[in-house]
Amino acid sequence: MSNKTNYSYVGISFVVLVFGILFVPKIIDRLSNEDVIRNESRSESVSGTEPESKDVNNTAEGKEKLPFIIAYGEPKKVPEFSFTDQNGKTITNKDYLGKVYVVEFFFSTCPTICPRMNANLVDIQNEFDGLENFGMASFTINPEYDTPEVLKAYAEHHGVKNENWHFMTGAEDDIYNLANTGFNLYTNKNGEVEGGFEHSGNFALIDKDGYIRSRLDESGNPIIYYRGTVSIEEGINDDGEKEEITILKEDIAKLLKE
Repeated sequence: MSNKTNYSYVGISFVVLVFGILFVPKIIDRLSNEDVIRNESRSESVSGTEPESKDVNNTAEGKEKLPFIIAYGEPKKVPEFSFTDQNGKTITNKDYLGKVYVVEFFFSTCPTICPRMNANLVDIQNEFDGLENFGMASFTINPEYDTPEVLKAYAEHHGVKNENWHFMTGAEDDIYNLANTGFNLYTNKNGEVEGGFEHSGNFALIDKDGYIRSRLDESGNPIIYYRGTVSIEEGINDDGEKEEITILKEDIAKLLKE
């Protein structure tokens, strides 16, 4: 084989390596239990830059703020939605404006991670008890079964008392589109897993203006979502995953002060 051919292979290999480093999305693939696949994308050209409209990038105050999630050059905002909550009331994204809130996707008959997720949300609810500018948004991924009546009973059973914590149901396609496209939080039907559904066990944190926010990891990249399946008491689960409820509480408190 000629030297020219060898150089060509070396060149091709170099290009492939660079392409992989620069363009392969950063995918989080943490598997937890049987009905959750934590492989939602943490890429979308994501960074932790503040939006220019806030004009705080070059100030000490700006550097202390919780970063916005930038996707394709724009701060990522919660898409418009309209669903029915446990009280039969129509709730839209506009009802959450002016409030800091946490988002989850779950279903009431979930036999594995959902009870832990909602126990953690109740813990967070109690931490910020009485604050009118704090809430939760829980979207069922099994709307066929999870009627407003079912969701109301579920909320009462789990000790939900925050008036801004809405358990919402609606058209299945709209819910799945909101989860998978709007938030990039994986959700899917799967008759082969326990419970019949697989979904993310992560929480999204939203600020008063409807933007998704998160802190940065040790490498300076936004974590984007917070692990909702491990409690503070557990600390670390059997898979070696650390609890992120503590840092979520800290970041909620930070956004409430903005």
